[in-house]
Amino acid sequence: MTEKKQTLYNIVEDQLYTNAEIEEMGGELTPELQDKLEITAIQLEGKSMAYLSVIKNKESFIGLIDAEIKRLQAMKKVNNNIVSRLKDNLLLAVKVFGDYQVGLNKFGTRKSSTVEVEDVNMLPVEYKVVKVTEAADKAKIKAALKAGVEIEGCSIVDHQNLKIN
Repeated sequence: MTEKKQTLYNIVEDQLYTNAEIEEMGGELTPELQDKLEITAIQLEGKSMAYLSVIKNKESFIGLIDAEIKRLQAMKKVNNNIVSRLKDNLLLAVKVFGDYQVGLNKFGTRKSSTVEVEDVNMLPVEYKVVKVTEAADKAKIKAALKAGVEIEGCSIVDHQNLKIN
C-alpha cells in the first residue's frame, strides 16, 4: 500500500478521522490514537510552516512586481514627455520655416479643432450628458440589518479570514 501524500488537506482529513475514532470510543485514548494525534500535530506544524514560507515568499514577490510596475510607469511617463517635447519642437520648426521634407519624411501641419467647456454647470440641458452610477451603501445596509430591518436581497455573511501573527 502506497502512503498518501501529506498535504495540508490530507492532514486535516486524517485529524477529522482520528477525532471520529476517539468519539466512537467514548473519548478514550488508546496508545495508537495518541500516536496518531502526535504525528498529525507534527505534520500540521511542518506543513503550516511550509505554507507560511510560500506565502511570505509570494507576498515579497508581489511587492517586487508592484515596484517594477511603478518603475515601468515612471519610465513610460518620462518617454511620453520626451516624445511630446520633440513633437512640440518639430511643430515650432514647421511654424517658423513652413512645411519641409527631409529624406522621405514630410513635416507640416494640419488643422484640427476641439471644444473646450469652461463650466459644464452653465450649459443648457440639451448640451449635457448625465451619467448616473448606482452603488449599494453597504455600511448603511449593514447597520439596518444589524438593527433588525429586513432588506430584500440583502444579508450579512460572516467570513473566517486567516490571521497570521
